Amino acid sequence: MAKQNIYDNETFFEGYKKLRDNKINANNLFEIPALFSMMPDLKGKRVLDLGCGFGEHCKQFIHRGAQKVVGIDISEKMLEVARKENSDSGITYINMPMEEIAQLKERFDVVVSSLAFHYVEDFSGVVRSIYDMLDADGIFIFSQENPLCTCHSGGDRWTRDENGKKLHLNLADYGIEGERESVWFVDNVKKYHRTFSTIINTLIEAGFSVEKMIEPLPTDELLQQYPDYKDLFHKPDFLLVRVKK
Repeated sequence: MAKQNIYDNETFFEGYKKLRDNKINANNLFEIPALFSMMPDLKGKRVLDLGCGFGEHCKQFIHRGAQKVVGIDISEKMLEVARKENSDSGITYINMPMEEIAQLKERFDVVVSSLAFHYVEDFSGVVRSIYDMLDADGIFIFSQENPLCTCHSGGDRWTRDENGKKLHLNLADYGIEGERESVWFVDNVKKYHRTFSTIINTLIEAGFSVEKMIEPLPTDELLQQYPDYKDLFHKPDFLLVRVKK
């Protein structure tokens, strides 16, 4: 079965690039700081970045002392940008779906993935491959859309008052796992919903021990600047997990 490769859709790619070019976004304010707060010391380490996108993180890992970084992504369009803007002699970019990483036949000290796992259908298969590729005491850190987001399957996410203010989240079908289709720049973007317990139990069953989880929330200072992010107290956008082999 062909893997979804939405990032090579021209309309989606341009919309996504515009979103990331605007520095004030949830990734930069919440997800990226949380992800890097979980990173171990990278000096001399071999790092695998799954769904590396434009390669900014790969470059950052090199700056933090990584000896070698492999970035894989299913999107050739994303990797074109990565090779142009974030190349380094210590970085190798490979066009590959993360479901096929066992083919790399390499060992790593750290595996990282930023906001890609909600696109992966066979989560447990990928997690087992990661476990096999990590050296003893290896660290695996990933972020994904929060399960309170991935369960959404249409209709309005929010109940609002007469002025349009968000009162609470409309939550439905949280316990029904599987494929969801959403509209994000284009129609029919496929994501996969898993409950918190499924995510954590899949990691434990593969042999990992859970070290830390973060669901980033805004600080008071941030809310003064960007009051709209108050809705994260109803529904955090992201879930980040760090586990150890």
